[in-house]
Amino acid sequence: QVQLVESGGGLVQAGGSLRLSCAASGRTFSSYAIGWFRQAPGKERDFVAAITWNGGSAYYADSVKGRFTISRDKAKNTVYLQMNNVKPEDTAVYYCASSPYGGGWSSPRQYDYWGQGTQVTVSS
Repeated sequence: QVQLVESGGGLVQAGGSLRLSCAASGRTFSSYAIGWFRQAPGKERDFVAAITWNGGSAYYADSVKGRFTISRDKAKNTVYLQMNNVKPEDTAVYYCASSPYGGGWSSPRQYDYWGQGTQVTVSS
């Protein structure tokens, strides 16, 4: 198994910044990529960004491109999501997840382990 723990959520004003962390442990060698998803009340879980452990290739949803940056620290087994110029519509619970697959990371079905989530609230 892969255990994932998110941190860094909180309340931020629109236009501000926040950095989320996702610490991975356990059988991390089985993880090909880490993705971030978010889910607002009453809505589906949406893809935000993903990054491969090896090579660090990054992928973004159009809604966050140019504002959010995903990165990873292999030595710490940690993935970060730097959120800049946040908007009220970014308010959601943010989840990180581990995928053993080599692609298709925008779909939640490609992930087999999930963290517990961290709340991000953006005030206008």
